[in-house]
Amino acid sequence: MTDAKPPGNLRPARPEEVAGGTGTGRDTAGGAGTGGDTAGGAGTGRDTAGGAALRGGGRAPGVGTAGTRAKGEHARLNPAAELGFSGDPGQHGDPGDEMLHAQRVWDGTLATNRLDDLGVNSERQRMETKDVTVGVGLLVDGRPEDVRRCLQSVLDHTNARVLALDLGDVDGAGDVLRELADRHPERIAAWHVAEQPHWRGGTATWGESRAKLLRLDESEVHVLMDTDVVLRGDALTPLVAAVASGAVAAGWRGLEPSDGATARTSIGIVPQWRQGPGGAGPEWREAGPGKVRALTGGLLAVRRAQAIGALPEDACYGAYADLELSLALPGDLVVPDEPPPVERLERHDVPADYLERESRRNYDGVLRMLTVS
Repeated sequence: MTDAKPPGNLRPARPEEVAGGTGTGRDTAGGAGTGGDTAGGAGTGRDTAGGAALRGGGRAPGVGTAGTRAKGEHARLNPAAELGFSGDPGQHGDPGDEMLHAQRVWDGTLATNRLDDLGVNSERQRMETKDVTVGVGLLVDGRPEDVRRCLQSVLDHTNARVLALDLGDVDGAGDVLRELADRHPERIAAWHVAEQPHWRGGTATWGESRAKLLRLDESEVHVLMDTDVVLRGDALTPLVAAVASGAVAAGWRGLEPSDGATARTSIGIVPQWRQGPGGAGPEWREAGPGKVRALTGGLLAVRRAQAIGALPEDACYGAYADLELSLALPGDLVVPDEPPPVERLERHDVPADYLERESRRNYDGVLRMLTVS
């Protein structure tokens, strides 16, 4: 496979078009929000209190501001009636009244928020990404029931094509893959090799196997997915939409190196911390939504052409290899505003001494990337 021609359905990776501006677009206290765009800018258009609520930073007269009425003008006896909210239904107010205009803008954006909640935003993302080609890469190395649940969830909730590599038919997991591939040949491309996975004493490593899937894929966006991850809904569209809009990669979970004790995320205050094996390196806190330093969680959508050069092919196991890949990617990494419907199953059993050794080895690569960046 070559990548001589740039992807036709992805925008160029431009940082200013990716989430991570100063505001969420749904602020409740004014300020420089995003207006629902992916690039942060002045004006939210969805603020519920004064401030720079209009696009371009213009101030919304009468909404959260005082002293906007002309000098010497007396207070109205029933302003609510003039705005059409109470009193005589015929009193709709002056169409040129700036306060009335601001109120209508406010009501309209609140209605837009409600439509977003009803799924209009998700449908918009699906339409915007319908021409973007997506391939989901899976390494099958045991836990046959998890493989079945993982694969079935991708078939049920997405239209993506699956590329799966079976390493040695561990515990019959290869048979499950073969069964589903025979049943859905138009959706699943499967390869079966005799090499056992490295964590079982074989020669098939995580990095080399992932690299093979990347090169076998012909899609614009490649999804690295673990078989202990199950989709509970369309979790791929928000990730693909972020990549199509300019991000180099988007994931389910984001991480930032930090010295603090807790972090505020889209799911609340998270006191979870993750440190390098043996206590080496910085502590990592869960981060997002918006731009993040690294991505993790077993579900990561990336521009395939960029991933080929950034993937740590020398990684024998996947622990911390996702962080190293994230730090090597040239562009913005993002986490969607709303948590994708994803469930993490029980972690697969790996010998403790093997996990410790390979985690340390992979984390050395992460430390090198942090030093360079």
